Amino acid sequence: MLVIPLLRRRTRLLLAFLLAMAIAVPVFGTTAAPAAAASSGPCDLYASGGTPCEAAYSTTRAMFSSYNGPLYQIQRASDSATLNISLASPGGIVNAAPQVSFCSGTSCTITQLYDQTPNANNLPISPGSSCAGCSGSLSGPGPNGSDIGADAMALPVTVGGHSAYGVLVNNIGTGYRNNAAKNVPTGSQPEGLYMLTSSRLTSGSCCFDFGSAETDDSDDGNATMNAIYYGSACWTGGCTGPGPWVGGDLENGMYFSAAGPNPSNIPSETGEFVSAWEKNNGTTNFTLKYGNGQSGGLNQAYSGALPDGYNPMKVQPSIELGTGGDNSPEGTGEFFEGAVTKGFPDDATENAVQADITAAGYADNTTTFPPPTQSVISLKSHANGKYVDAADNTTSLIADAASVGTNETFDMVANNNGTVNLRAHSDNQWVTAENSGNAPLIANRGAPGPWETFYLLHNSDGSVSLRAYNNQHIVTAEDAGASALIANRTAIGPWEEFDLAGA
Repeated sequence: MLVIPLLRRRTRLLLAFLLAMAIAVPVFGTTAAPAAAASSGPCDLYASGGTPCEAAYSTTRAMFSSYNGPLYQIQRASDSATLNISLASPGGIVNAAPQVSFCSGTSCTITQLYDQTPNANNLPISPGSSCAGCSGSLSGPGPNGSDIGADAMALPVTVGGHSAYGVLVNNIGTGYRNNAAKNVPTGSQPEGLYMLTSSRLTSGSCCFDFGSAETDDSDDGNATMNAIYYGSACWTGGCTGPGPWVGGDLENGMYFSAAGPNPSNIPSETGEFVSAWEKNNGTTNFTLKYGNGQSGGLNQAYSGALPDGYNPMKVQPSIELGTGGDNSPEGTGEFFEGAVTKGFPDDATENAVQADITAAGYADNTTTFPPPTQSVISLKSHANGKYVDAADNTTSLIADAASVGTNETFDMVANNNGTVNLRAHSDNQWVTAENSGNAPLIANRGAPGPWETFYLLHNSDGSVSLRAYNNQHIVTAEDAGASALIANRTAIGPWEEFDLAGA
């Protein structure tokens, strides 16, 4: 009966002796030791502040000091094989070398972001309108109206001197979503959010979001989502400066204050890496902050009442990245890490997380993007040799003009994601494929959105065709040009071909 205690005491004495010797003996040589795991990560700090992470994602590093699982999954185009990308060490930085080798000679797509919390709220590519019950969703460009994934190699950066890759949302309809998230705040429960992004790629369209959204990928009304929006879309009007700004997408509005516009003393919030913060107590307050992801502390842009009609919040258990709550697909941006927390984080906790981000050593974000270009054009139909006419905002577009005048002239804005928008000179309104492409084209919209977005296709004979984004159908000069233009064709023939003049 005395043997086990005696052995335990001897074992403890031996361990203590060996530890003392290890401390006392100097170590010589130049071989570097493996990098130690971080003493704390963003989600360790949130937990210490009493507002634990319920969903946490990163393509660059661990969000917990103890995390040792995969960060994200990629799929290569050549054979559809998949690979999980993991950490170089527990709690450390991503090991990107396997990705480089795996994607050599082909292209790769990020197909899933892994949640680092025990909730396993992983983010696959968004189902868009393809999911059951998502009939109110805007379609993505993927199969059956789903979204598409980001190019895995398109956003190289370094973290602590090590190679890493971010999530680049630059193609229309790039988005990720989990419509059955576990243990995240719902209803009017307090919630905190942050993400690390960049102003190198933003847009004035809806919506580059990260956070809580609707479970049916649809617009379920005011206050049914609570996400960070980062961009320059001034939904309510009256904004000051060019943006971009950190806002709260609370559904039916991206708010930079209770009234909507950004504070006039903050014309933009920019940087190679930008930390974006939103927290919402569900009834009386939402707060917006931003910071430099490489150095310094946080700046508070707004803290105060929720907008009218948003008290109480009605948040649903869905997490999204890259699109709006109803799968609005036109936002562009960059994502490196982010988290959703339970509770309303205090300033000290957020300051600690900001310090952890700046200490991580993000650098070398050098990816560049061409700005949108604008041309003045006219469209001559091959169906009858006449020009497309937009008489006014109540008359559908039709190819019935023998010559070019104001009604036959359009501004064509070519976006950096391969799409275009058309604005008629006759009424200064944007051309829309009304009713998700089921009604004739008409110039009656004040701003471009999914229905106002087209792919410009270049044909072998030098003509062009337009494919409407939201139903992926080709615009045709129906009845050999005798009827209004409508996006209802699946193949290109003479009725779907136009000469682009004046560009």
